[in-house]
Amino acid sequence: MRKFGFGLILLALAAPFCPVGSQPPDRNLAKIMKQKLKNAQTLLEGMAMQDFAKIKTSADELAQLSKTAEWMVYKTPKYELHNNEFRRAVDVIYQKAKDKNIDGVALAYLDMTMACIRCHQYVREVRQARTPEERSPLVHAKPNDVAP
Repeated sequence: MRKFGFGLILLALAAPFCPVGSQPPDRNLAKIMKQKLKNAQTLLEGMAMQDFAKIKTSADELAQLSKTAEWMVYKTPKYELHNNEFRRAVDVIYQKAKDKNIDGVALAYLDMTMACIRCHQYVREVRQARTPEERSPLVHAKPNDVAP
């Protein structure tokens, strides 16, 4: 009985440091990026098939993903600029799909893709400029830390 009580005390003390059921931020970010890729691929499929409903659904899901906390890797003006470019392109995709304008969807898809590429470039540059401890997505840069 004594060992059982001691075990409970140890468990109670360790519980705050062992978040059961939650995923580390790195894993959450990877999950979000996989969802983004899946939706971008579905959007491309919708474009190829001229399936405007599929395009709108994918664009809406991309917009929702871009609003999640995990999406915001850095809180800098430049990161925010890339994020806003992405959101604008997704909004245009949705609107052009609603208008059944496949050429407009295709052009906005290119804009969205370029926004993704520029943002990922920026994130890589910021991470390479930091020490290994600072490279974690848990660390949010302050606006003055990184030049826009």
